[in-house]
Formats: sequence, C-alpha cells, structure tokens
Amino acid sequence: MLRFDEETRNLLDMAYLGSDFVKRRGASFDRLQVRPSERILEIGCGNGLMTEELARAVGESGQVVGIDLSGEMLASAIDRCAPFPQAEFKECGADATGFADASFDKAVSVQVFEYIPDIESAVRESHRVLRPGGKLVIGDMHFDTWAWHSDHPERMARMMASWDHHMAHRNTATILSPILRSQGFEVEEVHPHPMVDVDLKPDGMAAILILLMKAYAIENGHVPEAEVLAWEAEQRSLARERKFFHSMTHFV
Repeated sequence: MLRFDEETRNLLDMAYLGSDFVKRRGASFDRLQVRPSERILEIGCGNGLMTEELARAVGESGQVVGIDLSGEMLASAIDRCAPFPQAEFKECGADATGFADASFDKAVSVQVFEYIPDIESAVRESHRVLRPGGKLVIGDMHFDTWAWHSDHPERMARMMASWDHHMAHRNTATILSPILRSQGFEVEEVHPHPMVDVDLKPDGMAAILILLMKAYAIENGHVPEAEVLAWEAEQRSLARERKFFHSMTHFV
C-alpha cells in the first residue's frame, strides 16, 4: 500500500488541484446532486478538496463528515475546511464507521474503494448508514484500461507491476456493481471518464504518477533504481519529442 507520509501528502495536495483530478472530482460531485441542508458522508476524504466543495453546497444547515484512515491526510483536510463549521472529520475505515443507522442522506467516494481489501464490508456499512432511498456515488480507476507508451515495454510492465502493489484491486469498476446489488443498492448508471495525455501535462495524472511510481518502486525494491530512473528519463524524453501517450479510465 502507498504510505501517506508528509512528503506524499504535500505531493498529493499539489496534484489534486491539477486538471485531471479536478475533472474526476467534478464527475462524482455532479452525480451526487447535492442539495442544501443534506447530511453527506465522504468516504476517504483525503486532503479535503471534495469535502470543502460539499460543505459549500450543503450550507451551514447541512453537514459533511469526511472519514479517512490517514492521519496525515486528515490533517490537511481539517486545515482546508477550517472555515466551514458544517465539515467534520473522523479517522476510521469505510467498513466500520461507528455512525448510527440511516444517519446520512448521501455518501460519496473518489478513488478509495480500490484500496479497500474487503469491498463488500465497506458497501454493507455504506448501506447501513444511509437513510432508505439514500444515494451512494463511487468513483474509481480501472487499471485494466491503463495504456502507457514506452519504447521499452518490458521495463514499463515492471513499473506498472510495481504500482499494482499499492492497491487492493486494479479492477474495482468491473466487480463493484454486483457487490452493490448484493448489499441492497440499485445501480442506476455507470459513466466512464477517460483521461488521456499526449503532452505530459505538468498538472495531469501522468506527471504525478511518474513521481509517485518512481518513489514507490525504489522504496520497496520492486525495480532497480537505475532502471526506474531510466524509465522516468525516457518518459520525459518522449514528451519533449512529442511522442508521449498515457491513458486511463475512471468510472463513476
């Protein structure tokens, strides 16, 4: 799993303001259809960017509760949402929140369920804390859609295989619908949101992945450091030569 230390937190704080991440967050926000005075649970609130947007939308008569397992990320969220008394936070997992039955109108999660080993338990808990007729919006990456050009495909495959270790499921989108139905939800719709980059945008997903994957592969010894640095150098060279390509699809 990815370790959310202070350095990683600072990197993600910057990355989540980038164009790809803003669009991805907006897709889930739009599907949630937030109304004033609602009580909303954000599962895996991270640094609180979505929490802040939700707090504005529900107003002071509503409430947004963000939960996360990372104390470092929660610290960012608490600082960010300090101006909003309707935003609260709790350090807990998605499968055991401790909230009362039917205590939320809606719940939302962006790129979190792929990190939860027991998705079924988390979905069951979401169903329990939502009122009857409540809405759950889940957005996750589908790593089986991941395409990344390299003139050294075997090295790229080793880097991708290293990154697989940081998550519990690379195919969350394909397994989620039947799990939701088994726990009492109706799946109304599923929307793909492809993210394609042919320029290595400084604020895009590929740029942040290069930094995170490099550190992760070296720190965990999955790929020799010299090979990791060569991989990074190649991607930056491809971008300069206008030969760069990266794509992955996010499903909501």
